[in-house]
Amino acid sequence: GGLSDAGMVSLRHGDKPVYSGEMRELKSIWWETSYRMQRLRDNPACADQEFDAIEDAEDPGITPLLSFDQNDDISAPYIQRGVRPQVAILREQGVNGQIEMAAAFDRAGFDAVDVHMSDIIEQRFTLDKVKGLVACGGFSYGDVLGAGGGWANSILYNETASNAFEAFFLRPDVFGLGVCNGCQMFSRIKHIIPGAAGWPQFLRNESEQFEGRVSTVEIGESNSIFLRGMQGSRLPVAIAHGEGRAVFADNAALESVQHALRYTDNYGRPTQSYPFNPNGSQGAVAGVCNEDGRFTIMMPHPERVFRSVTNSWHPDDWAEDGPWLRMFRNARVWVD
Repeated sequence: GGLSDAGMVSLRHGDKPVYSGEMRELKSIWWETSYRMQRLRDNPACADQEFDAIEDAEDPGITPLLSFDQNDDISAPYIQRGVRPQVAILREQGVNGQIEMAAAFDRAGFDAVDVHMSDIIEQRFTLDKVKGLVACGGFSYGDVLGAGGGWANSILYNETASNAFEAFFLRPDVFGLGVCNGCQMFSRIKHIIPGAAGWPQFLRNESEQFEGRVSTVEIGESNSIFLRGMQGSRLPVAIAHGEGRAVFADNAALESVQHALRYTDNYGRPTQSYPFNPNGSQGAVAGVCNEDGRFTIMMPHPERVFRSVTNSWHPDDWAEDGPWLRMFRNARVWVD
């Protein structure tokens, strides 16, 4: 057997042709039963969009585009000094993404400290000593009060916690990152984060299902300290959420907020089409930052793919460090 770029599947028995057909036609036949089940179970409009996408014979597939050298370790000079700023890797009951998040910040030259919400509420740990605060992904309180709702309330309705977070956000020398459940939580306390008034809320996915897949996002022009020098890149990234649909208060908020990340199709175009936009976010928004760029929230999980090997697929020329590691290295450079 052999490979072909013709988009055809051909079978031969010896010298005799047995079958020849278009790949997209075979994929449609293979997919149809699942599609019909999906249409009954999920949002039928999303099922239709995904099935129709099979017909695009020119679809290039996942096609990363980098605007920077992923192998350039811009944090190396700071790591060599032996100084490792502390970053609080924050978790709450039900959060499960703290290990890979800590690993990413550790690789970039930080001292990643495991901090549970109870440590702050019971004053066993103070945010005064850290340069960064990172709220991780997972399902705090089982999303019973809406994704990130219980976690946000544990801050807003506890005087010790609310005072600690408000004081932290007002410091000019710190940064914050919210990923997935942490993104949802930060969006619910945006009124205590300077310059975050226009941030969206995150609601149930348009597909009406949990979405766990690889999506492509484009890094936009924003002030985010995490994404400096990465603008214009299009990168595959893991997503895993049930309530990731960004919804803005109005069109003015959608247009004025700083779009750090947007979902794109395989042609690099920001899109509303499923599954390329996995949740139906307005404006294809996958992440935003506050006005001065110190606080960034996003639904995708870059911490899960900061090593090339943890991607489902990557180009052959990617070495050990995946391109998303630059995001964490940017934070280390910003601290100094």
